[in-house]
Amino acid sequence: MGQSLDFEFIQENDRAVLLFHGMTGSPFEMKKLGRALFDAGFDVYCYCLPGHGTSPVSIKTVRWEDWYQDSTGHYRDLTKKYKEVYLGGLCMGAVLALAIASEYKDVKGILSLSTTLFLDGWTIPWYNFLMPIGLHTILRYYYSFPEREPYGLKNEVLRKKVAALQKKNTVALDNYPMSCIYELVKMSRVAQKNMYKVKAPVLLMHAKEDDLTSPKSAEFVYKNISSSIREYIELENSYHLVVMDNERDFVFSKCIEFLNRISEYKNEKFEVLV
Repeated sequence: MGQSLDFEFIQENDRAVLLFHGMTGSPFEMKKLGRALFDAGFDVYCYCLPGHGTSPVSIKTVRWEDWYQDSTGHYRDLTKKYKEVYLGGLCMGAVLALAIASEYKDVKGILSLSTTLFLDGWTIPWYNFLMPIGLHTILRYYYSFPEREPYGLKNEVLRKKVAALQKKNTVALDNYPMSCIYELVKMSRVAQKNMYKVKAPVLLMHAKEDDLTSPKSAEFVYKNISSSIREYIELENSYHLVVMDNERDFVFSKCIEFLNRISEYKNEKFEVLV
């Protein structure tokens, strides 16, 4: 990778959304969602998580606490500038958003997309049962699971484009380092333990055929959060990358609709878009 893939869409609104990308991904995968939210009257921010967006080796040196501290730093900065700050995440990013909301009670709402608490999707290798052995030994620094078809996409045209970009390491890695999986598992366990502390409104969207993580993750969140406002939408024509796949426009519209419904600062200029 090497180049900065961070993005900020700013027009001085009262409301901001901080987005988090997925494991081994980059803000590139969140950009279309970010643009849709911006066009609907939200300022939007998305940054590369530590270890991402640089060299493939970098991701093997970070811990989940690095992701968490970096993300909470961005969140605190935004709360000083906006009346409402929402969090949104894909995959590992959704876990991050929920973990932050379990600590920071002023989070106004969460978009939790393809939440990855459990690596139990239908493309996880048959030798997955050996993973715990590698995760808890020095082997985790030397082994990676290669990402393979369908690359999180049911749409075959997009799948070919993303596969080509991954091979160039321009927008994401083409493998899942075991050390990175180890940190995700640790963060997921912490998030599960503290899930009951989440009281902010939550929209969960998860593909029925998610290739990386089954709907079990979203169902766990839905059942264990303490939010009085919670919504779960299961997608029928997507895989893991729901913000890029066949139902992306539906995903975008539901995210906008949800945030506008819970927001105290309606912007009449953008209501027509909902």
